[in-house]
Amino acid sequence: MAASGEGASLASAAGGEDGRRRRVSYFYEPSIGDYYYGQGHPMKPHRIRMAHSLVVHYGLHRLLELSRPYPASDADIRRFHSDDYVAFLASATGNPALLDARAVKRFNVGEDCPVFDGLFPFCQASAGGSIGAAVKLNRGDADITVNWAGGLHHAKKGEASGFCYVNDIVLAILELLKFHRRVLYVDIDVHHGDGVEEAFFTTNRCIIKKVMEVYQPDVVVLQCGADSLAGDRLGCFNLSVKGHADCLRYLRSFNIPMMVLGGGGYTIRNVARCWCYETAVAVGVEPDNKLPYNDYYEYFGPDYNLHIQPRSVENLNSTKDLENIKSMILDHLSKIEHVPSTQFHDRPSDPEAPEQEEEDMDKRPPQRSRLWSGGAYESDTEDPDNMKTETNDLSASSVMKDESNDDS
Repeated sequence: MAASGEGASLASAAGGEDGRRRRVSYFYEPSIGDYYYGQGHPMKPHRIRMAHSLVVHYGLHRLLELSRPYPASDADIRRFHSDDYVAFLASATGNPALLDARAVKRFNVGEDCPVFDGLFPFCQASAGGSIGAAVKLNRGDADITVNWAGGLHHAKKGEASGFCYVNDIVLAILELLKFHRRVLYVDIDVHHGDGVEEAFFTTNRCIIKKVMEVYQPDVVVLQCGADSLAGDRLGCFNLSVKGHADCLRYLRSFNIPMMVLGGGGYTIRNVARCWCYETAVAVGVEPDNKLPYNDYYEYFGPDYNLHIQPRSVENLNSTKDLENIKSMILDHLSKIEHVPSTQFHDRPSDPEAPEQEEEDMDKRPPQRSRLWSGGAYESDTEDPDNMKTETNDLSASSVMKDESNDDS
């Protein structure tokens, strides 16, 4: 892999033809929406399927390289997580009541992190997508990689935390560090990425900050958890979809590869819209605000718009507090090494894809819901020239419904 500054070049932040040349690789596992944390749990993998449906019906998939991730193996996951914890996750399927009470307490599974059917395959799919996204960047096969099933930033080395069991971000960063001197991890979730911070607390090769010019990173990992869109439910600020994507748009303007991951989110329809819009930003497209008819159209009533109207809330941050935080950050920045120093060592082996039977790509498997399987929907346009750049609207047909449905 080329050294920093010599790798794949990203286009400028401006619109126009530059956006078309950006190679964006998008990872999606069609079964990811089948996993279920349990009744009333705010973590809903179904939102990933909803976001994917929007991506497809907007026609964005025609500007992406789509990949189905290989499931991460036990060995891949043990590159960060402890052996006994991985063994527990692999065995923690079926009836949770049969689990050893001491293990349940030790590995912090329970109310926030329940043991549900297919827990370990879910973790393997999430981690496999992020590891595969890192491999793409290492090989120079993409400028931007996307895995909305990733971004599980709370998982610790030996325990679950905050709805997260396997920290795909740490595994992806470890993969990136095989080739890159320094990785910048930017977390714009309203919750702190404590699992990632703990993993790299003693090294200067992964910087977990929101300022990048100082650190001279070789590659950026951006976690786009949409908890900040929950607003009233969390008692925090209510950020718009466009505002949430501004960070991605800014980072995209730098001449370095970037990985974009999912994460938290308490309202599934807001998260789906947010991730769809960020996918559009990645390929340099400004989609129409009116949603095209899609598999989950009724979720987005009563307005059926892509963008969310944010509420005005009082700013309770005092000028004094902000100045103190600014001074503390500047003090920390002054102590960061500009270029990391690492000893020479053998590079760890690359993850190997499991052997799989060849699939008939012309045969569509039976599915409970309508998922994109590589072919074109009849409602989609075949002409990529109909896709407009950031300065224009993306043409998309939309069918309005009178019904509306809450996203509880």
